[in-house]
Amino acid sequence: MLGTTVNASAIVLGSCLGLKAGHLLSERVRGTIMAGLGLAVLLIGAQLALKSQEPMIVIGSLIGGGLLGELVGIEARLEDFGSLLQRRFKGSGKIAEGFVTASLLYCVGAMAIMGALQDGLGQRPEILYAKAALDGVASVALASTLGAGVLFSAGPLLLYQGSITLGATAAQQLLTPAVVREMNAVGGLLIVAIGLDLLGLKRLPVGNLLPAVFLAVPLVQLFC
Repeated sequence: MLGTTVNASAIVLGSCLGLKAGHLLSERVRGTIMAGLGLAVLLIGAQLALKSQEPMIVIGSLIGGGLLGELVGIEARLEDFGSLLQRRFKGSGKIAEGFVTASLLYCVGAMAIMGALQDGLGQRPEILYAKAALDGVASVALASTLGAGVLFSAGPLLLYQGSITLGATAAQQLLTPAVVREMNAVGGLLIVAIGLDLLGLKRLPVGNLLPAVFLAVPLVQLFC
């Protein structure tokens, strides 16, 4: 859990810095920072998505995962929790939007999955150290524009990456190169959706699509 702990700590530190220094940034500067971050997120997502060699697996994962997410109501539950924080910390900024956006941004993607596995297998968690640096910088920008909700995203990250780390031994038997590649492709498309949201172009129900990342595992094993 060392890598995940460092990652979460970087988010908390970056968020605190962003909240403290946020008032020093003009609206124009904040918009520029968010635009740059959105473009970077689009690039990361596109790189992952384009590595897919089984587009039908990706399509099936997104459709099936979307149906599961809608049944569970993941997006609504995340937003409800964010709204609860909004009421509790009224005046601290756009808590709900910051919490949801940051949680999805930090938890979805190859670095979160592979870094947590590396940590759980007893190796030096170099992937999560690199991710911590990226997330820390992103937290400064996000917290300065979206408020204190970004800080609370460290909680879901601890649960998400920590669960993968603790189950790494069992997961290693399932995560063949083909499985990892298609999981990354699905996650990459979700990251693209987050980038579109950060740029203010289109908000998609990314939370309800999160099960698609894990649905790729059985689909690859069944059809590849």
